Amino acid sequence: MTKRIFISADHGMAIIYFLQTDVIPTLLDAGVEVVLLTDDELKTKLATRKTQNGLSFEGLRLKEANKYANTVQPRLQWLLSSYLRRVGGSWRINTEAMDSNIWEVWKENSWKFRLGIWIPSALAILVLRSSRLARRALVNAQTRFTPDPGLYTDYFDKYQPDLVIASTAGWRLDRYLLREAKRRGIPTLAAIVGWDNPSSYSIPGAPMDWATCWSQLQKDELVHGSDWDPDRVHIGGIPSYDGYFRKTWLIPKDEYFKRHNLDPNRKLISYACSFVHFAPNYPNVEALAELVASDQLAEPSQLLIRLHPSHFQDRPKIFAEERAKIHALEEKYPHVHVVRPVALGGSLGYYGGEDMDEKSSMMAHSDVFVTVYSTMVVETAVHDTPIVGAVIDTPGGWNVPGKFSLSLKEIGDWPTHKRFREAKAGRVAENIDQLRDILNSYLRNPQLDSVERRKFVEDEITYTDASAGKRTAEFILKVLGG
Repeated sequence: MTKRIFISADHGMAIIYFLQTDVIPTLLDAGVEVVLLTDDELKTKLATRKTQNGLSFEGLRLKEANKYANTVQPRLQWLLSSYLRRVGGSWRINTEAMDSNIWEVWKENSWKFRLGIWIPSALAILVLRSSRLARRALVNAQTRFTPDPGLYTDYFDKYQPDLVIASTAGWRLDRYLLREAKRRGIPTLAAIVGWDNPSSYSIPGAPMDWATCWSQLQKDELVHGSDWDPDRVHIGGIPSYDGYFRKTWLIPKDEYFKRHNLDPNRKLISYACSFVHFAPNYPNVEALAELVASDQLAEPSQLLIRLHPSHFQDRPKIFAEERAKIHALEEKYPHVHVVRPVALGGSLGYYGGEDMDEKSSMMAHSDVFVTVYSTMVVETAVHDTPIVGAVIDTPGGWNVPGKFSLSLKEIGDWPTHKRFREAKAGRVAENIDQLRDILNSYLRNPQLDSVERRKFVEDEITYTDASAGKRTAEFILKVLGG
């Protein structure tokens, strides 16, 4: 009988992972039928692009899922599925990212909340981090919040899937789909699409059977941090990066420079905004703009700034205000240029994964790439471009009442960031003088740290031969075959 699977793709990274790689084509070639569930406003748009036999699209009903989360015992659902689950991972792994989330919740809530919820929760976190049984109990406790009748009952009745795959382990609203699958006795599989996901999101939001991840490093985080059975965690690499190795998305350099009015006679320094939720990126950007405009760099240079999707959020307005300040630098300096991520639409907004050609070309054609420990440090290392982690702080962070801020220097101890630093795959600049000196070192010697970058890539993504998509699909086929 024909096997059929559901795939939940509720984020731009998930759409890239499944729809721009070998994963789904390999499954279809094996005779598997795939029903991809995504944002309701995008399903028709995606269906017109991907007209392959055996592939169909349905809506994830995210509005209905949000309504259920916000109306049915919302405080308890939040406590179990968005807070304790996220910060309760075992002390057997680096908990720095989880710890930051604990203090963010403290800062951004009232004293009444802190006394009634945060302090009792702190005791629960101590138990969760110490006890595998407690973590298992938390997974089971979350399942009480499974809509009845289910949000996807008609889908399950119509398609009768043999496997449900999600791009998280129930860490997002996909938890309701996964819980309904489990209630029906249908196996579930998490495809880890994000570099920091296993260390930042921790305990599953639904009972899970299988996972496929990037590397042994991620597998260890899943096994030791949230108790996954090591025999059920597959290392398949990251399919989304296969296109980098194949140069699928690479725009020729002269064409790319013309796209952004770049000067072919100047070196290109690029900056990707990151971690804007914790601290302003503007000090980094301003320092780079001033260095490019002065005579302090070893070569005449220009700056290309990639805005973050959060810069387009209406609330809090501070993100849009920073975007305006960055555009003002573009107006002020002739060799400063700004590029924005492309919006796919629907609830995904600027996280749609529509501009892989832009991202790939920016990383490949830059002489030096600068960011704040973004996942793009891994992607840029794939392109063997020198990398700088810039962590120039604004005193007090955002300086907005009730808004949590965290020093960019402090997040250097988060699991993925710490691995980047310890691998010496790039260099970290804490002030403008360090930034100038590092940029000049790389401009004079582009091969500096190249060996370390290659080793970093091998450690973090395992497969560098553009085979991750096929490997991941072959694992899914094995799960389907029992």
